[in-house]
Amino acid sequence: MNASIWMPVLAYLLGSIPVGWIVAKVFYRTDIRTKGSGNIGATNALRNFGTTVGIIVLLLDMLKGISAVLLAAHFFGGAHFMVAICGLLAILGHVFPVWLKFRGGKGVATAAGVFLALAPQSVGFAIAVFVIVVALSRYVSLGSILAAITFGIAAFIYEFGQETLNWSKLILIGIVILMIIYKHRQNIGRLLKGNENRLTFTRKGKN
Repeated sequence: MNASIWMPVLAYLLGSIPVGWIVAKVFYRTDIRTKGSGNIGATNALRNFGTTVGIIVLLLDMLKGISAVLLAAHFFGGAHFMVAICGLLAILGHVFPVWLKFRGGKGVATAAGVFLALAPQSVGFAIAVFVIVVALSRYVSLGSILAAITFGIAAFIYEFGQETLNWSKLILIGIVILMIIYKHRQNIGRLLKGNENRLTFTRKGKN
């Protein structure tokens, strides 16, 4: 079968693996969607099950994005537009997982994995901004939004400095940044009102 047909499907299915939901079900016999914010991502996992669990979910969600991009690059070549499409589908899989009636996470960790594989030069700036903002404010949502914007600026500057522009990559970056900001619209509202939840670190999870 043509890779142009099955690879996008595989990318979506990789992204749609609900890591946070699986971890909560297997190790805590609970549905993470009934806890805290109801999100299946790393932040909600950290708040409810501890720092270690949150980090594990974060890394595995990133791995979904990395795997989708690297597999697509293997079959199509690194600069092929299908690589960007598969990266986008992996992120959409996390945000709209078929296994959970299309109600998933916000896509930040999976997007970080996608861009770590696609544009590693710019990810460092985003990570630095995220760490600094979260360390100072304890607002993961604010860190995620500013990190996404920082990544977009850095990636566009880097890409326009190249001899050949990869327009599919730039379009993907623009779409994902807008999607991340949109998925954080409720957090933005709470930030403006001053009642957004702050991050706290715990050693043990909650049963």
